[in-house]
Amino acid sequence: MTGRALTRNALVADLSGLGVPEGGILLVHCSMRRLGWVDGGAATLLAALRAVCGPAGTLVMPAQTPNNSLTSPVYRAATAGMTDAERLAYEDGMPGFDRDVTPSYGVGGLAEHLRSQPGALRSRHPQTSFAALGPAAGEVVGVHDLDCHLGERSPLGTLYRLGATVLLLGVGMDKCTALHLAEYRLDRPVPTMEYSCFVAEDGRRVLTRFTAPRLNDSDFGAAGADLLRRPWAVSGPVGEAEAHLLPLAPAVDQAREWFAAHR
Repeated sequence: MTGRALTRNALVADLSGLGVPEGGILLVHCSMRRLGWVDGGAATLLAALRAVCGPAGTLVMPAQTPNNSLTSPVYRAATAGMTDAERLAYEDGMPGFDRDVTPSYGVGGLAEHLRSQPGALRSRHPQTSFAALGPAAGEVVGVHDLDCHLGERSPLGTLYRLGATVLLLGVGMDKCTALHLAEYRLDRPVPTMEYSCFVAEDGRRVLTRFTAPRLNDSDFGAAGADLLRRPWAVSGPVGEAEAHLLPLAPAVDQAREWFAAHR
C-alpha cells in the first residue's frame, strides 16, 4: 500500500476509465483493503460509484449472512473441535435473520455500507440476500425464494434479465457470485442438501430448514479465467487493485458452457 490517499475524484476517474456504465445496474464485489488507502473509506468509494453510475444507475451488492446457519462453512469452522456443550452454547448465541437490521457477514465493508444506506432495499433470503440502491432496487430484490439461494428465483435471475454488469474490485473471479446462476442452468440433475438457519419471526428466533441445490464454487477461479479472456471482459486498475468488468448475462452463459464441459 502506498501513502497516496485515494479521493472520490481519483476513484471516479479510475472507474470511468475502466468503463463502468452510466445509468445501468452494477453488481459489485469489493475488497477495500486491496484498493489502497481510500480517504473516507467505504463512504468515499460508494460516493464514487454512485457518481459514475449516475442517478439512473442501481448498485447491487451481496448482503449474505452465513453466520446464522447450522450448515455453512462458517459454522463448521467456528465449531470445529468444540465439545457438545460448547457447540450448544455457541448455537444459543447465533442471530436470527431480520432483513431490516441484520448486518451482512464476510462480504466486506463496502457491501455493508451500501446495505445500511437510507433507501437501500434487501432481498428476503436468510442466507444469501442482496442489497440494492437505486431506481431498480425494488425490482432487483423483489423475488428471492427460500429454496433458491442464487438461481432464477433470486436477484441473480433478475439481474440476468435486466442486463446487469459485474464489477470486481480487488477480488478475483472466484468471488463472482453470478457464476452460481450458471450452475443452476446446467442440463443435469442438481445435487441438493438440507440447509438450516435461524430467522427472526415475531420477536422469536426460529430454526428454519429447507432443501436447495448444493452450491459449489470450487472451480470458479478456473471458469473465471476463461471468462476474462473473452472480448467483452475488461480489466484494469482502480486505485491499487486490479478490477474486472463483465456483462453478467454473457458471463453466465459462457460459465454454463464451461461447467458443462469441465464438471
